[in-house]
Amino acid sequence: MGHAIIDCLAAIFEEVAAVEYLGEDVTVAEHMLQSATLAERSRRKDAVVVGALLHDIGHVAGDSGMFSMTDTKDRHHEVTGARLVERFFPAVVTDCIRHHVAAKRYLSATRHGYLDRLSDASRHSLSLQGGPMGAHEVERFARHPHLDEIIAVRLLDDAGKRPGMNTPGFPHFVPIIERLVEGHRPNQSKETHDAA
Repeated sequence: MGHAIIDCLAAIFEEVAAVEYLGEDVTVAEHMLQSATLAERSRRKDAVVVGALLHDIGHVAGDSGMFSMTDTKDRHHEVTGARLVERFFPAVVTDCIRHHVAAKRYLSATRHGYLDRLSDASRHSLSLQGGPMGAHEVERFARHPHLDEIIAVRLLDDAGKRPGMNTPGFPHFVPIIERLVEGHRPNQSKETHDAA
């Protein structure tokens, strides 16, 4: 089963290698590889590296299509991405994917200057995703059991948009993916948290 998801992910990365990440100066694959590379360079745990690598997989693996600067409705790529991988990875990885959009809303509401540092594309998508969280949403999201990892992936997402940055390709990350997949038991009890 582990090899099936790795083969699937490898095929996706190969297929989208040149797909533009609309509104950004990098392709979708470059963006995800940059986010994972920055995570690895900063010695983040495996779950954060893989969460960063796969956080935007729903943009290219789902049927909702790629985000566009002309969008008027949210495409919920984070939900699509999480559903794609949730059977294969620990909950923390899936939560990093599922909640990286919520983390943008959370940080926009709680971290001074965060909103001003977002790219134009991120600001546009934020407007479609509900804008900064309200006080009740912030309070609820702050209790998420994987908050630290989710926030880390969000910040890596924001950082992984550097034109010309050299990164290893997808195969470099396969051993990390294998460790997480092999260590995950789909029937084990998982803590879930429903966040905005």
